[in-house]
Amino acid sequence: MSYVLQDITNLLGGPKTLGRPVRTHEDLLAVVRAGFPYIALERVIDAMDLTREEIETVLALPARTLTRRKQAQHLQAAESDRLMRLARVAAHATAALGTSEKAAQWLHRPNRGLGNCSPLSLLDTDLGTSQVDDVLTRLEHGVAG
Repeated sequence: MSYVLQDITNLLGGPKTLGRPVRTHEDLLAVVRAGFPYIALERVIDAMDLTREEIETVLALPARTLTRRKQAQHLQAAESDRLMRLARVAAHATAALGTSEKAAQWLHRPNRGLGNCSPLSLLDTDLGTSQVDDVLTRLEHGVAG
């Protein structure tokens, strides 16, 4: 993997947004379990050019719940875990494709290697996320994906 923990935490807004330095996977796990600040979600939305509807689907958050999280300025642990999954794949796509702009475009486009589904549409499940990661790994190694 050419993307690293630092890429993921930067995408989420870094230590200032997360409220603490994240130097290890254990540090990040603690932040996920405590629940990300809502602003971390906004950082990912901006970086990957996501719509509210896409976030609702990928994070399995109904619109009303998303509104409540925004008011509370905090996500729950399970929601943070799903956001972490999205951020990890976005960081992987950025590393594989070179820029966050290219990664955002790639996440939205139908992909032959994913049965003509957009990568983003598969990130609502662990299995779909694994398929997206596999395609990104093939791209990193110069195999069509």
